[in-house]
Amino acid sequence: METIASPSSFSSSTSLSTVIRRRRCSSRVSILPDRTSSPSALRSNFPSSLCCRASMSNSTRTSETEIKESYPEVFNDSEEFNDSEEFNDYEEFSMMSLSHLDELYTPKIKNLCPLLSEYGLIWFRIMVEVKWLLKLSEIPEVEEVPQFSEDARSFLKSIIDKFSIKDSLEVKKIEETTNHDVKAVEYFLKQKCELCPEVAKVKEFFHFACTSEDINNLAYAIPLKEALNTVIFPVMVELSQAISTLAKNNAHIPMLSRTNGQPASPTTMGKEMSVFAFRLWNMGKLFSGLHILGKFAGAVGNYNAHKVAYPNVNWPSIAEEFVTSLGIQFNAYVTQIESHDCIVCLVQAIIEFNNILIDFDRVILSYISLGYFKQITKSADVGSSTMPLKVNPIDFAKSEGDLCLVNADLSEIAMKLSISRMQRDLSDSTVLRNLGVVLGRSLLSYLNALQGIQKFQVNEFRLNEDLEHSWWEVLAEPIRITMRSYGMPEPYEQLDDITQRITVTKESIIELIDGLDLPEKAKSDLLDLTPSSYTGEAEALAKSLEDATVDLLNGFKIS
Repeated sequence: METIASPSSFSSSTSLSTVIRRRRCSSRVSILPDRTSSPSALRSNFPSSLCCRASMSNSTRTSETEIKESYPEVFNDSEEFNDSEEFNDYEEFSMMSLSHLDELYTPKIKNLCPLLSEYGLIWFRIMVEVKWLLKLSEIPEVEEVPQFSEDARSFLKSIIDKFSIKDSLEVKKIEETTNHDVKAVEYFLKQKCELCPEVAKVKEFFHFACTSEDINNLAYAIPLKEALNTVIFPVMVELSQAISTLAKNNAHIPMLSRTNGQPASPTTMGKEMSVFAFRLWNMGKLFSGLHILGKFAGAVGNYNAHKVAYPNVNWPSIAEEFVTSLGIQFNAYVTQIESHDCIVCLVQAIIEFNNILIDFDRVILSYISLGYFKQITKSADVGSSTMPLKVNPIDFAKSEGDLCLVNADLSEIAMKLSISRMQRDLSDSTVLRNLGVVLGRSLLSYLNALQGIQKFQVNEFRLNEDLEHSWWEVLAEPIRITMRSYGMPEPYEQLDDITQRITVTKESIIELIDGLDLPEKAKSDLLDLTPSSYTGEAEALAKSLEDATVDLLNGFKIS
């Protein structure tokens, strides 16, 4: 799988996902790191210190002074905020956020922050730059960068492992001068390496023969893959499993179908849930067939500068080794950018998964409105601000609303990323920066749908009432089919005429069957039918869902 430096030797391999997990945020949310702790204490709380700006600390409260120092652009121009004594903690400061992901719902999406935040992007750029320098030291023809000693390798490893919020802010400060984000990372690394004479001698080989996109495409690809495999896909699987459980537990419960909004042949609640579970699982199989590609071929994809500097090195082979060592598949045919087609395919698969979930949300909302589901609330929950009898299905409504916004953004991302003028334009840069937002909103939608499922139960009484007391006319279909099987003329027209002239009840159906010119056995079978028993193979289909989705856990994964 992916490789990253081990504690003992930076060239050794351990799982990148293991390193990411070490950098997971705690369950307590704060907008700033705990500044009362020393750097070593901070690192002990967070083994590798990978935290986003909305970072995790042991306290949820942040002082007014800390906020003002960290966000002078907000407070220096506002006399009201400067004079406020109450504006002294995260909860109040979060009210200034422009995105609900960054305030109300941070606890739900916090696991994405170390991967897809600005902090995460800087960290992965640092990692790629450092590992490229190490790779250069392993190429015999590049004599100017000799093999590093263990001390030098440990020093380079520490730049990654001990990278902190303070370091990321230093990079951003350099960027204010350079007006170039990747160049700021290069200058930061050169400054850092002044502390290690062995590395300082070759510091100009940071970013050697690279274009910024060599660094950026990998700094996006690696965390995108990890975010999907370790955060997004597990929730997709959990959601699919929750719907599968609904299908299994309610396989036997009959329910009136509705086609075009009108009563139709009965089904079971479990079978209808199994349709959604299978559709979502099927999308999981698509994800498992996708790959994320990376490039490392210089300014326009031809290794121009590489070839001039070291003509005897097989640079395409070196680039492939380097990219695949990071757990990303190599793309040899590129311009200045990796063409993003793989990300487009991934985005389109997410759109379709989301579309299926939107359909599910809307169906559940319809069933709730029909009384087919009861919603379970906590004692303090308020179902409606004015009508105590109501419990608004807020979880599914929020899931649907967010997914509609997400899919609009994802569609634009998919259309844009496929297009780049000539060898490269910069319009993809700002688009890629929104991946964290759309994935965060998707994750929130999945969690809301999950929460909604956990808060309702099937109302069997209402389902039975609908079938047995209101819709006996659904039995016109099996009566017509039986009439046709025995050669009776124009069964459809006869049944249509009869059902249009009378109010269809249990008694009228019995009277209708008794009056048909059918064998007694056929009449007896029809008389045994009720709307609740006329469900065909629905129960069996729902119960066999596990056989159809046996590979669910292996589906949702980018290899």
